Amino acid sequence: MSTDQNNNGTLGFIGLGVMGGAMCRNLIRKSGRRVLFHDRRVEAMVDTGTVGGKPAATIADVIRQSDIVLLSLPDGPALRQVVTEILPELRNGQIIIDTTTASVELTRSLAQEVHDRGADYLDAPVARTRQAAESGTLSIMVGGEAAVLEQVQDILKHMASDITHCGPVGAGQIFKILNNMVLFQTVNALSEALAIARAAGVDGALLFEVFTKGSADSFALRNHGMKALLPGEFPERAFSVTYARKDNAYALDLAKLVGVDATAAGLIDRIFSRAQEHGLGDNYFPVIHRLHTTD
Repeated sequence: MSTDQNNNGTLGFIGLGVMGGAMCRNLIRKSGRRVLFHDRRVEAMVDTGTVGGKPAATIADVIRQSDIVLLSLPDGPALRQVVTEILPELRNGQIIIDTTTASVELTRSLAQEVHDRGADYLDAPVARTRQAAESGTLSIMVGGEAAVLEQVQDILKHMASDITHCGPVGAGQIFKILNNMVLFQTVNALSEALAIARAAGVDGALLFEVFTKGSADSFALRNHGMKALLPGEFPERAFSVTYARKDNAYALDLAKLVGVDATAAGLIDRIFSRAQEHGLGDNYFPVIHRLHTTD
């Protein structure tokens, strides 16, 4: 039986960014458990606290009082910093669920350090949109022992409609990194197609509508294409160019590690670099469209 069904232990959550904050709020609303949370940004703590739960003054407070702790951090260096901070506080039987997107090598190293302290570690990066995080319909790709995943399956269901066991520790990161690599290339292809269509004098909205009826249909088309590229809406505080380039770099590192020439991923890195040079690093990553067109 799962932990959520027969254990009323406290849940901890560290990292209340765009995705993490929404995920934590879903745990507070749905899990029926005491939820402790922490973020270094006071405004994030206040926002999350409006739906309940209990703010913790320090990361150590979260670890000491929680049986299962979820991490949602911006990148690998932040993840390394937090795990280093929590290691002395870990105890036998605790479970760390890391929803951060990080490199495979770092994930495996941190998992071993956590395991050496008697705790278990799952890498569980998430996919889909900010709205999916709010509605609890994320896709979570999990690496780690199947028996540990079984203990926390019901907890993850409060945040996700799809949970996939991908293999041993690190496998969740591999699936997530490659998912994003394909997404970035697809969005770039859609951006170029839209720019070409408009320059050729045809309706971009009609182009994308036709795509939905043919082999070019995709999640990227219906979400990033229709909701961002068509209206030209690329807000900040979304999945930015900087974060996208970071995730794509993980894919390039993995490709190098296994001896694959990831030419297209290298092209996307150069496109993201150009966007940053144009001052677009903090904007939602489909903003790369501005490199392809003046509209």
